[in-house]
Amino acid sequence: QVQLVESGGGLVQAGESLRLSCAASGFTFSNAAVSWSRQAPGKGLEWVSTISRDGHDTYYRDSVKGRFTVSRDNANNMAYLEMNRLTADDTGVYYCAKDSWRNGVRGQGTQVTVSS
Repeated sequence: QVQLVESGGGLVQAGESLRLSCAASGFTFSNAAVSWSRQAPGKGLEWVSTISRDGHDTYYRDSVKGRFTVSRDNANNMAYLEMNRLTADDTGVYYCAKDSWRNGVRGQGTQVTVSS
C-alpha cells in the first residue's frame, strides 16, 4: 500500500538548519508530485511546499521562500525539505504527502521544534 515516512526532525535553535527526508513506497514515485505541509501546536494543517513529478517545478509558501528548498530523488523514491534560517514560527509537525497536501496519503510526520 501507499506509504510515506518522514524523518529528520529535531530540536534546533533559531537560525539553524534541518533537512527532512520522506521515504515513499507502494506506488510509482516518479508519477506523483510530493507536497510538504506542517501543523503548529493548536493550529490547522498548512501547506509548505510542492515539487512536481520530475522535480523541475517547485512551489513554496511565501513565509519559507528563500529559506526552504524542496528536492527529490526518483531513483531512490525519496523527497527532501532543506530548511535554513529556521525561526520559532517554523515549529510544528511536518508531513510529506503524495500529490495533494490536503487529501493525499501522508506519513506520520516528524516534529520540528525551533527554540528562540
